[in-house]
Order: sequence, then structure tokens, then C-alpha cells
Amino acid sequence: MMSANRKPTWLQRLVPLSRDGAEGVDFAPVVSVRAIFRRFWPEAKPYRKYFLLSLLFIAVGPALAAVEIYLFKFLVDDVLVPRDFQPFIWLAGAYVGLNLLRGVVGFFDDYLSAWVAENFLLNLRAKVFGHVLGMSPDELNRRRLGDVLARLSGDVNAIETFILAGVQNGIADVLKIVFFIGALFFIDPLLALVSLTVAPLFWIAARRFARVIKDLAREKRRRSGSLTSVAEESLANLALVQAYNRGDVERARYEREGRAIADASLASTKLRGLFSPLVDLIELAGGMIVIGAGVWALSNGRLTLGSLLVFMTYLTQLYSPIGSLGTLSNSLFSASAGAERLIELLDQKPAVQDRPGATKLVSPSGRIEFDDVTFEYAGAPRPALEGLSVSIEPGQTVALVGPSGAGKSTLVKLLLRFSDPLSGVVRIDGRDVRDVTLESLRDSVGVLWQETLIFDGSVRSNIAYGRHGATPEEVVEAARAADAHDFIVGLSDGYDTVVGQRGRSLSGGQRQRIAIARLLLRDAPIVVLDEPSVGLDAESTQRILDPLKKIMEDRTTIIVSHNLLTVRDVDVIVVLDQGRIVEVGGHAELLALHGAYARLYELHQHADATEAEENSVVARDGRVKDGVGG
Repeated sequence: MMSANRKPTWLQRLVPLSRDGAEGVDFAPVVSVRAIFRRFWPEAKPYRKYFLLSLLFIAVGPALAAVEIYLFKFLVDDVLVPRDFQPFIWLAGAYVGLNLLRGVVGFFDDYLSAWVAENFLLNLRAKVFGHVLGMSPDELNRRRLGDVLARLSGDVNAIETFILAGVQNGIADVLKIVFFIGALFFIDPLLALVSLTVAPLFWIAARRFARVIKDLAREKRRRSGSLTSVAEESLANLALVQAYNRGDVERARYEREGRAIADASLASTKLRGLFSPLVDLIELAGGMIVIGAGVWALSNGRLTLGSLLVFMTYLTQLYSPIGSLGTLSNSLFSASAGAERLIELLDQKPAVQDRPGATKLVSPSGRIEFDDVTFEYAGAPRPALEGLSVSIEPGQTVALVGPSGAGKSTLVKLLLRFSDPLSGVVRIDGRDVRDVTLESLRDSVGVLWQETLIFDGSVRSNIAYGRHGATPEEVVEAARAADAHDFIVGLSDGYDTVVGQRGRSLSGGQRQRIAIARLLLRDAPIVVLDEPSVGLDAESTQRILDPLKKIMEDRTTIIVSHNLLTVRDVDVIVVLDQGRIVEVGGHAELLALHGAYARLYELHQHADATEAEENSVVARDGRVKDGVGG
């Protein structure tokens, strides 16, 4: 909360914060208010003309208020004191007219300010989200997802408070101060000087509180991100939590993070509880001084009763914006805590970006080369790939096999440029993938991931996700080719059936066939099948093999698989172990070598035989029980 070499102030000692909480969420670097404003003010450029128009409405508001207050002088001196009703008629009309005008100005001011703020927020939130989408999966996995979501919501709102609402409120308060001070000097310059003697006290009080308020706000924002992270993680693994009876543990984690936020909020409340009475005391002192001086001026005939009452009203209105400016500085410091977290996220540049001068990859034939490629994950004890070289010809089907951690999936990440190799080159049609645009590279590759990725939407939208602008007829054609059409039309709403989050209303095989339909619709010249049969039984695996063969026709295909029975008919099998290629060849050729592939194949056959025997026993037991029961 403070640097090690800075002694805590009496305020910081009054509201200490424990260091517990904020699980897995780091502090964002401290950024000055001026630097935050310079960073995000350009984001308001499309709305500045409307912003300036709103400032005009803001200026008119206090001017009308000042005129309306001044009319009270005539009401007292010309109507109440002499008991003359005649001037009241035009005064009443003036009051009604000014009030209506203030209402119209206030309406346009509120609506225009809200329009500017909402559009600013929308564009900034979209920009930040786009930045997050540009980060590689490995980069994003190093962050807590809940914390990222908190930055996209609450921290973006803090920027609007800082850049727009804060500026508008500050200008409005300054204009009120200018108008009301001008009115005070117009009524009595000497009394105006006396009344302003307490104004510096507002600034001193706000400055003393501002630093601690900023520290508390920064800690609260950090812990809010941590709370969201814990909730997201626990709910994403709900089946595991319930199966292992760890609900109490997860609730305790969540409660611990919530307690940390509550502590920060209580500390902020304690500060506000000190600050507000202090401001009230300053206002009271100023008011008593002015009343004393005003009564003296009234007794000497320097002021009329109406002038004194209007002066006191102006003074009350003046202290309010002066106090608001002090409170505004505290609000800006609180908002800056969210801005710091957003800056820290935006300053993390994607590890993979288009090189200057990168060009499009147009209609590649599908020749792929990994040339002496080495890659290492951060913190890993050894490279995931080391000096690996392999070539894949156009239209060829190549299987990558080997034990877990051999480097199979890493090759796919490098092909898609989710990461770049530490050394070596990945080429498509002889071109370094770093010399082509990311968009055109990924348009040329279709992927069927190990985890079947389904959005919470209709079946139609999930298939159409494969290609922008796909027609309904093309979606149905892709579903037929993937052997998915029959089960889709049998759903409650056919292609318009909403499948739920991650497709939970569908079976594993149905999700896989929708993913295959999406891949067929993409029609990319290069196809990657990452464990296409994982999690499926023998029957489901057999049902997806025919659609997969259609995908592989006339396309360069890379299959990453542990199921060696699905790769026996490929053109080339590449066996990897600890990031290196240990064997390359066809199925029969590799079996004849009696090496790594033969051992893997033997283990796989043994596992399949064991599973088949277990299934046979289960089925036989079921029949016996049915017979006994009959």
C-alpha cells in the first residue's frame, strides 16, 4: 500500500489494511494522474465536439442559478420589507421562466452527457476486449480469467469517471465558483474577501485525505478482481468441487476474498466519515464568520437585508462546489486505481504480431516445413521442441504421435503462430509464417481441437462460425457431410436449438460432429485434427471417421493423436519424444523397426483389449441379472 521507505501518515495508521487476500492477482504499477489523462484522453476524440457542447449547457446552468438567486434580493427588499405586492407579479414570472429554462438546459445536459459517456465506454471496452483477444492463449492463461473480466467491466468504467465525468464535474464546479464569487464581489467586495478566507482549508483537507483514498481504492479494485477469479474458477470446476466435497473449501476461499474487499470498503467508509464532518466544520466556520461580518455591515447600513440574505445564499452555493472539488479529487484518485489496472493490461503487448511489411498468404498449396525449430515454455525445465525438422507435402496426411509432453500440440501452436519459435523457421509454401499476416495465415488453417469448443447459441450459429457470411444452405450441407443433419433435425428446434454453455445439452459425439461441420464449412487448404477421437467411445469414434476422411481429401492434414488405431492409414507417421523426432515412416514400416512406435502400438492394443474385455463382462453381467430378474 506504500513504499518501504515512506513512513505512514496518521491517516494510514488509522485505516491499516492486511496483506491477506487478492489471491493470484498482482498490483498494477502506480501511474500519475497526469499520465493517465494523457493516455486515455485521445480515446474521447470522436466525442469531443459533443463534449464541448455539453460544457456549454453546464455553463448555462450555474449562470441561470446565479440570476435566480439574485432575484431573491428584490423579493425581500422590494416586496417583503415594504409589503408591496406589485413587484411580486414580474418576479414570479421571472422565477417560472428561469425555472423552465433551467429544466430544458438540464435535460439536454443530462442526455448529452450520458450519450457521450455510454459511447465512450462502449468503444473503450471493445478496444480493450480486442486487445485481450489478440493475446496468445498461453499469455492469457498466465492471467486469472476472473481478474481480466473485472478489468473489462469495473476498471473500464473507472476510465469514464476519470476522463469524462470527472472533467465535466470539475468544470461545472469551477464555473459555479466563478459565477458565485463574481456575485459575492458584486454585492460587497469586502465581505466577499472575508468569506473566502476559509476556502484554502477545503483544499488542504482534500489533499491530506487523497493519498490514502487512492491506496485504498487501488487495493479494493485488485481484490475485486481476485474475488471474480475465485468465483469463475470454482464454478468452472463445479463437478470436481462437488465430487470431492470441497464446497466448504471453495466457499471459504470466496469468503476470504470477500472479507478483504469488505475491509477495504470499511476503511474507505472510515475515511469518508472523517472527511465529511471536517468539510461541514469548515463550512460552518466560514458561515459564522460571514454572518458576523454581515450583521455588522447591516447595522452600519452598508447592506440591505435582501443583499445579506442573497449573499449568504451565494456563499452556501459557493462552499458546495469548493467542497465538491475536494471530493472530486478523491473520486479521481479512486478512479485512477482502476485506470492503472487497465493500463497494465493494455501495456502487455501480444507476443505474436504482424511483422512490418507482412503480406497475405493467398491460396497456399499446403506445403509445410518445420526447419530446425526449437521452442521453450516459460519456466519449463527443458525445451518443448529442440532442433526439430520435418516436411509435409501438399495433400499429404501426417500423424504426430508420442507420449504426453512430446511436443505434438506445440507444433500446432507454432503453425498457427500462437507462439513463435526461439530458433528455426516454420514455413508454408516456402514462406516464413512470420512474413505473412496472421489473419491470412489462420484463414488457411482449419483446426478441430481436442476440447470440442461450442458457444452458447444455436446449432446453426455454431456451424456458421466456421466461415463469415456462410448461407443457411451451406450450413445444412456441411452438417450433412459431417453426419450431423439427422440428429440436428431431431432436436427440439432443429438448427435453431440453443445448445447451452459449451454445448452441454448435447452428447460428446454430437458436439464433435458439429465441430466437424464447422471445419468442413471453413474449407481451409490445411487441416489440423487435434485428438479427434478423444473422449469418444468406439461407436462414436467410428461415426466421425467418415466425415474426417472427407475433410482430409485433397488437403494437407496434420493429425495429433494418442489413438494409434486412427492413424494407421495416414501417409506418414512422425513419432516424437521429449521434443525430438525419433522415428518417421508408415505404419507397417515403423512396426517392423520394433522401436518407439511399435512399443506405443503394443501398449495401445493391450489397453483396447482390456477395455473390450471389461465391456464384455459388464454386458454379460447385465444379461445374467436381467435373466434372474425375469
